[in-house]
Amino acid sequence: MEISVINIGNSKGIRLPKMILEKYSISNKIELIMESGYFILKAKPEPRKNWEASFKLMHENGDDQLLMDDVFEDENFQEWSQ
Repeated sequence: MEISVINIGNSKGIRLPKMILEKYSISNKIELIMESGYFILKAKPEPRKNWEASFKLMHENGDDQLLMDDVFEDENFQEWSQ
C-alpha cells in the first residue's frame, strides 16, 4: 500500500486509512520499529485495558481474596523503624 507523506505544521506525517486502524486495533499510539532500512508500525496495546470489568467480575465470583496474609506472624517491624 502506498501512502503519501503530508505536511503537518512544521513536521511531516502519514495518514492511515480507517480500515487499517480498525483491522489492527490502532487507537491512540503505535510503536515505530526501525529495522534493516524498514519502518515497522506495530499496534501498541493499551496496558490495563478492561481491568475494571475483570476486577468487578472477580469480586462478583469471590475470586478477589488475598492468597497470603499482608503481615507474617514472624515479621519484625523494629528493623524498619530506624
